[in-house]
Parts: sequence; C-alpha cells; structure tokens
Amino acid sequence: MAQDIRELFQKEQKNETQANLPAGHEARFLKKLDAEFSKTPKTTWSWWYIAASIVVVLGVGFGTFKYFQVPGNIQVVDTPTDTEFNKGEIPTRTLGDISPDLKKVEDYYLANINFELSKVTLTPENKDLIDGYLTQLETLNQEYKRISLELTHSGPNELTVNALITNLKFRLNLMYRLKEQLETLKTTDSIRKRTNV
Repeated sequence: MAQDIRELFQKEQKNETQANLPAGHEARFLKKLDAEFSKTPKTTWSWWYIAASIVVVLGVGFGTFKYFQVPGNIQVVDTPTDTEFNKGEIPTRTLGDISPDLKKVEDYYLANINFELSKVTLTPENKDLIDGYLTQLETLNQEYKRISLELTHSGPNELTVNALITNLKFRLNLMYRLKEQLETLKTTDSIRKRTNV
C-alpha cells in the first residue's frame, strides 16, 4: 500500500485548519512582555561577591609574587651594561666570530651602509633630514651593540643571529630611504628654482 508522499502533503494541506487564538491573546502577551522588560534589575551587592573578589585578588597577587620570587639558593648574575661595553671593559662577539659565512654577511651590510653614508652630502637645505636619519641610525647602532652584548653573554643562538642580521638590514634600508629622500628633495628644489626664475 504504497502512497505517493506528495499526495499525502496535498491532502494534509487541504485538511489543515488554522487554529485561531482567543481574542486579545496577542495584546495580553505583548503587555506582559513589556512589563517584564521594563522592570529595572536590582543591583544589590551581596557580601559574597565582595568576598569572592577579595579572594581572587589575593590569589592572583600571591601567585604573581611566587612566580617572580628568586629562590634563595640561586645567585642573580649581573649582565654587562652598555656603559661597561662603551668603556671597552667587555670584549663583545660579532657575527664574524661565529662563522666565516656570517662574517661575509656582516661585512657586506657594513660596507654598503658605509658606502651609502659616504655618498651623502650635507647642505643647509637637507641638514634636518639627514640629522633625523642619523639619529635613527644611531638608535639602530646602539641596538646592534646591545644584541652583540647578548650574543657575548648568552652565546650564539638562532634568534640572536637573526636579530643582528635584521638590524643590519634595517640600517641599510634606512640609508636607501635617505638616498631616495635626498633625491626627491633635490628634484623639488630644482623644480622650485626653475619656476621662480
């Protein structure tokens, strides 16, 4: 006794009667809904909330204290400072001390940085621009010295070597940007002079 399911749905739709809601049901429902949502929530602070907050704060504070506490049997070793480095008291290691290939990389970047720096001509018009770039270059030089100090103190690892190479790349890119800015400044000055003539 197989029946087609489409026929069953069609019969069901014809026989389906719409259930009517009692009169005013929707209005009463909306009125109750508005009454519930218009109530203001009571903001009473129970002493349990306060006590729980204090326990959490004390727990986090104690955990932080224990985490950062130096045990008594471990000696804290001072790392060399930049002033010790600048005085020449501590010999630092460079990329060239690690391997000959890294020495080639370091020499390549330093030679290009110095070459680009040697091509810069200082004029009154570009003095502020060059001073800004030289300040950034000095900041990167100090960072390079700090990373070299870390290399000396901790020994070579991938992060330190990559940081040194990245620093050299940043310094070379900084010199290239300076060169572009100087060329742009030169062309705008020459255009300005031609239009004023």
